Amino acid sequence: MNSLFADLPTTVFETMSRLAREHQAVNLGQGFPDDPGPLDVREKAAEAVLHGWNQYPPMMGVPELRHAVAEHYRLWQGLDLDPDSEVMVTSGATEAIAGALLALIEPGDEVVLFQPLYDAYLPLVQRAGGVPRLVRLVPPHWQITEAALDAAFTPRTRLVLFNNPHNPTGRVFSRPELDLLATYTQRAGAVLVSDEVWEHVVFDGHEPTSVLALPGLRERAVKIGSAGKIFGMTGWKVGFVCAAPGLMKALSKAHQFLTFTTPPALQHAVAYGLGKPQDWFLGTRANLQRSRDRLARGLSEAGFPVLPSSGTYFLNVDLAPLALTETDEEFCRRLVTEYGVAAIPVSAFYAQEAVRSVVRFCFAKTDATLDLALSRLQSAVLRRGHSTINVYT
Repeated sequence: MNSLFADLPTTVFETMSRLAREHQAVNLGQGFPDDPGPLDVREKAAEAVLHGWNQYPPMMGVPELRHAVAEHYRLWQGLDLDPDSEVMVTSGATEAIAGALLALIEPGDEVVLFQPLYDAYLPLVQRAGGVPRLVRLVPPHWQITEAALDAAFTPRTRLVLFNNPHNPTGRVFSRPELDLLATYTQRAGAVLVSDEVWEHVVFDGHEPTSVLALPGLRERAVKIGSAGKIFGMTGWKVGFVCAAPGLMKALSKAHQFLTFTTPPALQHAVAYGLGKPQDWFLGTRANLQRSRDRLARGLSEAGFPVLPSSGTYFLNVDLAPLALTETDEEFCRRLVTEYGVAAIPVSAFYAQEAVRSVVRFCFAKTDATLDLALSRLQSAVLRRGHSTINVYT
C-alpha cells in the first residue's frame, strides 16, 4: 500500500458525522444544503439521460458546456476564454485539483498552500511529489501578509494552490491581497492554481476576482470552478478548468488518465443551468445570506463570538474570548454528545501550528434546521454576564 494514504488517520469529519448519527444530532458540520437543487436543472439532466447520448462524450467536455462556461465567465467576471482551447470539464473540482498538481509539478518542487486548507490539498500535493510550504492564516481577519509570503516562497517554488472564496474561513480575499500574491507568483516563475468553486456563494455585495483577471497571470494561472457549488448539488461532481492553451495541454493529459470524462447528461444540464437569468444567481445568494444572518444572530445571542463570513456555506465562531478550558475539537465533541449539534473544529484544517479555538458551522440549511440547532445551543457556552457577545467586524 502507498504509505501516504495507508497512514492517514480517520478524519475529524468522519468522526463528527458518526457522532452526529449516534446522538441524532443536528448536523451543521456537513458542507451541503438541505435543498435538492433547482428543479429545472435536474429535469434537464433526467431528460438527457432518457433521450440523450449516454456513451463517452468528448474528453475535454461536451462543446455545449464548454461554450456555456466561457459565456458565463464573460458575463460574471469579464473573462475572455476560448471555449475550444481554454476550457475543460472534469469530474468535480477535486479531480481538477489533483490533475493540475500531477500535470504541473515534478517531485521535489515546492508548492505554497494557505492554511487552514481544504483537507484534500495536502495529500494530493504530497502524492504528486510536491514539497508543501504553508502560509498560516489566523483569526479574526485571516489576512494574507507580505511577511507570510516572504517566508513561504523560495527559489524552488513552482506552484501556488489557492482558494478564494476560502473554506473554512469564509474570507473573500481583497484585491490588494490578490495583487500581492500575483506579484510573488510572477517573481517565482510559478503557476497559480486557484480553487474558485465558491465564486457564486458570496455575500454583502462581494464579487471575487478570478486569478485569470490579475495582471501578469493570464498565461500562468489555472481557474477551477464547480457546478456542484454553483447550483447547490454537491453530488453532481462537474468541474470546470480554465487556463491558457500552453497550460491546458498538460492539464488535459492528466485529466485523460484520471477520469477521462464526465457523465454527458449532467454536462448538458449544467450547460443549461449556467445560462439561467442573473436574478436566479443573485436570488440564491440572497437566500444564503439570509440563512447566514439567521445563524449568526442566533449564535451571538447564545454567547458565541461570531467571525465574519463573506462567502461559502460556513460561519465560524472563535472561542478564545470565552477563555474556555478546552480546544475546538473538545468543544465540538461536547456539542454533539451533550447538546446534539455537530460542528467542525477548524484546527482540523491546519497541517501544523493549528489555531485551536475556532469552530465551523454550515448555514446552508433550512430555517427549521438552523432554529433547532440554535435552540439546543442556548446553554452551550457561558453568558459571562452579558446577553450577547459582539460579532467581530
